[in-house]
Formats: sequence, structure tokens, C-alpha cells
Amino acid sequence: MSYDIVAAKLDLMSAPCEPRATAPASAPPVPPVPSATTTASASAPAARRPALDWRIRFAGLSLIWGFSFLLIKVGTEGYAPFQVTFGRLLAGTAVLVAAMVMRRERLPRSARTWGHLAVAALLLNALPFSLFSYAELTIPSTLAGICNATSPLWGMALSVVALSEDRPTRRRVAGLGVGFLGVLTVLGAWQGFSGLDLPGTGMALLASFCYPVGWIYVRRTLAGTGSSTLALTGSQLCLATVQLAVVTPLFTSAPTSFPLLPTLSVLALGALGTGLAVLLQYGLVQEVGPTTAQMVTYFIPVIATAAGVALLGEQLRWNTPVGALVVLVGAALTQSRPRRTSATAPIPIPAPAPEGSLPANPAPGSPPVEGAGHGPRPPQP
Repeated sequence: MSYDIVAAKLDLMSAPCEPRATAPASAPPVPPVPSATTTASASAPAARRPALDWRIRFAGLSLIWGFSFLLIKVGTEGYAPFQVTFGRLLAGTAVLVAAMVMRRERLPRSARTWGHLAVAALLLNALPFSLFSYAELTIPSTLAGICNATSPLWGMALSVVALSEDRPTRRRVAGLGVGFLGVLTVLGAWQGFSGLDLPGTGMALLASFCYPVGWIYVRRTLAGTGSSTLALTGSQLCLATVQLAVVTPLFTSAPTSFPLLPTLSVLALGALGTGLAVLLQYGLVQEVGPTTAQMVTYFIPVIATAAGVALLGEQLRWNTPVGALVVLVGAALTQSRPRRTSATAPIPIPAPAPEGSLPANPAPGSPPVEGAGHGPRPPQP
């Protein structure tokens, strides 16, 4: 659900990326003469294209993350919020562990890396997932989905206070203002927030704020560890599951029954929204790049709103869709980059292998945040 954005952007749960290989400074600028060997190796990657077109996987990821808020709502009808979070983390971890075993991924070996992963697990999984679950006890899933879309705005706000590696442009600062104007529209500020559950809404907004903070932390502490993004994310989810396994018994009692629909919702939320979605996200980033992959963030609130209204019968006032649209426009502006002119454009060089990825938004959790430390990210819903 990740989230998501800060995004996510998805700067997507962009999780840690492996160090990029750089070309030697002494390499001659003369292109190599193609040979039969190089031609064959160059054509090899093209033969391993995924069976499903990336657009189909993009649509699937949008639906999975968009429906995550509905699944949280249904899950909390039968279980306590911490139990919902623990169940989704457990199911999501099982999916990623299975993927790691199939790909023969190795777990990180450094104790320092595991320490940083524990903090990332708290900021990107355990805390925001729990906050969204508690928030949806009192607010509609539609509002939770829209709150998740504010992750890029929080990321931009952090960059304004000098946490970013580059200076915000006027357009991106304007996007921040537009985005928060949209938030006020969604909340009905001119009515004094009447009829709005402020604690629930505040928890949803705090959950979306966790994503950019977590991504900044991940970027600064886990980049270049030598482990693959899948191994790092799988390990991170394992640690988040352990954290909830410790916390949940302290605040809730063991369930006395297992109602069918809430149980299926929690399992789907974890296996699809926290497990499969991460794998889809990785594939999209590697195939079409982080810029295109992060666009999933803008479909999440639309799908979450449609699902909440159509399937849960949630009420929708005019200011909710209008404000959501303004939020998405502001979020898009905060992610814009100035175009390079021909005078400043760098001399093209052979493109390196695609940047590792994005790790898990995000969801609602998700899903990746530019402007707060870059590299692709998804909010994790």
C-alpha cells in the first residue's frame, strides 16, 4: 500500500540499490567492432522477456495496491488492527521467502546491515501498516487511499527542509502547495473539518509520512551493501513480521474465531499487496524504468475510491474526488524534473544495466520519494 510514494515514489519503496558499475576513465571513446559473439550476447536478454506485457502487469499492480485499502477495512471487521498487520506481513514474507529460495538469493551477512534493515522494517512496514489499520477503524477506505497519495508531498516537504541532495525547483515547490491545498479540499477545511474523524485521518496521514522518511533512511544506509534488492526486502519483511509478533500479544488477545471474509482479506492483503506486488514492481522497474513504474502511484487513490464506493457502500462527497485530483496534480509536479538543454546534455554513453529496483509501497501502503533522496520508489500501500 505502500506505500505509498513516496513513493513513494515508489523513489518507490525503492529499496536499496546495488552499486552501479562505472566505466574506466581511460576507456577509449571508440565504439567496439561488433562480432558474432557480441551480437549473440546482445540479443540474449531480448529472448528472456516476461510472458505478460508490462502494461498488463502495471494494471495488475495498480489494482492490487488500490484494493489494499478495501482489504484492510474488511480485515479490521474481524481482527484487531495489529492482528491484521501481523497477518499481512506473515503472508507477504512467505511469498518473498519463496521467491528468494527459487532464485537462490543469499541473506545479508553483516550485523550492521541487519540493524539498518530493522529500522527500515519499522518505518516502511510495521508502523505505517499498523497506522493504516487503526485509521480504517474510523475513516472510510476511500479517505485512507487518498491519504496514501500524499507521500510524494511529504517527501517534497522534507526536501524543502534540506534533507534532499538537490535543491527543490519552483515547480516542485508549487506542486507541494497545490498538493496540500488538495488535502485541505479532501478534508473539507472550509467546513471546519466537520464530520471528519481527526485521529483516524491523522494516523493515515502519519502512515503516508513514514514512507519518505523510511526511504531516505534506506537510501543513506543500505545502498551498496552487496546484497540484491530482493534479499534486502525479504529480510526487511521478516524483521517487520518479528516486530509485530512481539508487539501484537501486548495489545491484543488471541482471536477466538477466524471469520472467513476477514481472514481471506488479510491473506490476500499480504500475499498479493505485500508479496506479489513487490515482485511485480521489481520487474516493471527493470523493464520500463522507475519513472514509468512509479506512475502506478497515481492510480491507487482512484481505484481505492471506486472500490470503497462500489463494494463497501462508502459515501462520497464532491470535495473528495475533486481534492484527490488536486493532490495527484500536486504530487506529479513535485516529481517533475527540469529538461536538459542540448547545451548541457551529457555525451551519451552505453546505458548500464537497469538500477536495481524499488523495494516494497506500497503500497498502503505503496508504494518510493523523489526530492527526499532519490532512486525509484512506490508507495507502499
